[in-house]
Amino acid sequence: MLGLQDCTALADSDVDEDFSFLQPLDLITKDVYELRRTIKERRKNELKKTKEKELDKQHEEAHGLVKDREKQVRKREREKETERTEEKPREKEHSYHNDKEVDTNHEDQKNVRNEENGVSGEPMEISTTSTSQIVELTSCDVTILEGHTSEVCACAWSPSGSLLASGSGDSTARIWRIGDGTNQSSSQNGPAGEIVLLHVKAKTNEKSKDVTAIDWNIDGTLLATGSYDGQARIWSTDGELKSTLTRHKGPIFSLKWNKKCDYIVTGSCDKTAVVWDVKTEGFKQQFEFHSGPILDVDWRNNVSFATSSTDHMIYVCKIGETSPIKTFSDHQGEVNCLKWDPTGTLLASCSDDVTAKIWSLKQDKCIHDFKEHDKEIYTIRWSPTGPGTNNPNLPLLLASASFDSTVKLWDVEQGRLLCSLTGHREPVYSVAFSPNGEYLASGSLDKSVLIWSLKESKIIKRYTGNGGIFEVCWNKEGDKIAACFANNVVCVLDFRR
Repeated sequence: MLGLQDCTALADSDVDEDFSFLQPLDLITKDVYELRRTIKERRKNELKKTKEKELDKQHEEAHGLVKDREKQVRKREREKETERTEEKPREKEHSYHNDKEVDTNHEDQKNVRNEENGVSGEPMEISTTSTSQIVELTSCDVTILEGHTSEVCACAWSPSGSLLASGSGDSTARIWRIGDGTNQSSSQNGPAGEIVLLHVKAKTNEKSKDVTAIDWNIDGTLLATGSYDGQARIWSTDGELKSTLTRHKGPIFSLKWNKKCDYIVTGSCDKTAVVWDVKTEGFKQQFEFHSGPILDVDWRNNVSFATSSTDHMIYVCKIGETSPIKTFSDHQGEVNCLKWDPTGTLLASCSDDVTAKIWSLKQDKCIHDFKEHDKEIYTIRWSPTGPGTNNPNLPLLLASASFDSTVKLWDVEQGRLLCSLTGHREPVYSVAFSPNGEYLASGSLDKSVLIWSLKESKIIKRYTGNGGIFEVCWNKEGDKIAACFANNVVCVLDFRR
């Protein structure tokens, strides 16, 4: 039992303010030295719990950026559905006239198409009024990859072969080996067809390990992943963890290799971008310019890149420089996505302010301001055409995908809208050009993947799954399209069918 002398010694020690960590039984059964050790251990555990709570809070705030946006989308879609119901008689009349216009204007649309890419002349509203020529893809044309246990938010084909990577909210990324056959599932492919990249150890908090970003290096030998735990990881194609890159204090939202494959840049909820030296496995430089979470990053060349943020700003950064080499500030809302064109000359961005903009390092103001969307623009993609690409004789285009359920194509050289693709019924989260620049795939919360022919200005194929679609991408041969779904699966569509 603790004596008076022990109580005095304990009170005189540096832990007398921590009696709250002790239980009555401790005072009876332990001497002063054991009590000191008990207090220190319990204080350490309490501090650990406090830090974990702070980290969880930060993760929840970051997760809230996505969840709040989804709630807003759902609310807007319900309002839109109400408007449709109220205006049903008017829509019927409008549909009748549209049917007539499609028949009478079909030849006119052909005449205004550019001979090179089929989308020129006055802006066209290309819709699915007539579905007779759309090929509906079935299970015979699709490989369904099952294994993830939460929504799949990212997918990317290896530049060098038949490997497909996916990232999910289940704390894993996966590498799938895709054969030439169709009508397969992951179970039919067998264990060798799937490699699981675990981002969580046993008995740890899995909710902080969502894989939010993935990117292959240019020769397809290494896969980089970014996670909600603030760590970037580098993996080999056989699933070996090569490096763990730790510097961020918040979730990573975007991650990209440079073309030389010696640096990776990451953008985080902690408002910073970090460039990592792949060889030394350490950080090269941390860029702390933004006042809000960084939503996207993209390399201009091997040493320079751009960042966008919830703070409405875009910064162009360069390794070795302590200040941005260029600042773009015209957006009035969160800048969701940015992409350099194939030559690194023009920078495209899109925002919650319902605009897409084109920037040049030669001036401070945007050179084009595209305002034809009706709601927030979630993502943009450049076509693999024009100077510096494998399709130099085709003009350079920009595609934008919006919460207004449309995809729009822009003539960047002339600064105008070419056409609006209106086949989806809910927000469009992803678009991707085929490697030859002749086709466009789009994925939406309406659970459908649409494949558009740019030469014919129409939808040619459609696949409908069982969940919203967060990303679509083409393989390098242009004969397969991958789509990741909210119902935990990845689907690979055979474009040759």
